[in-house]
Amino acid sequence: MTDMNGIDPSTPPTGTGCVECDELGGWWFHLRRCAQCGHIGCCDSSPAQHATAHWKSTGHPLVQSFEPGEEWFWNYDTDALYDSGPRLTPPSDRPADQPTPGPADRVPEDWTRRLHR
Repeated sequence: MTDMNGIDPSTPPTGTGCVECDELGGWWFHLRRCAQCGHIGCCDSSPAQHATAHWKSTGHPLVQSFEPGEEWFWNYDTDALYDSGPRLTPPSDRPADQPTPGPADRVPEDWTRRLHR
């Protein structure tokens, strides 16, 4: 990653799931972590798209995937994808026992029809 503005590697994630979905009783498809403040939000395929909403409300442009085995970063300001970047404070992904989509008890049966494509 060539542009380090907007990354604070010392900030831990805000939890193990999308902050807003957890507050509202919602569900998510994949999770994204704000590289500046650690906010965990749901991806743009998720019904609520909280990671993008976080960027729009805070101006924090960089997120990292919060999915197991994924290290990529996305810059909302430039629509740039980076294969890797600085190591952020652990944990680096959602718990392995948390399913996708999740959380399991809140995912509707017709979840595939509710995804944004």
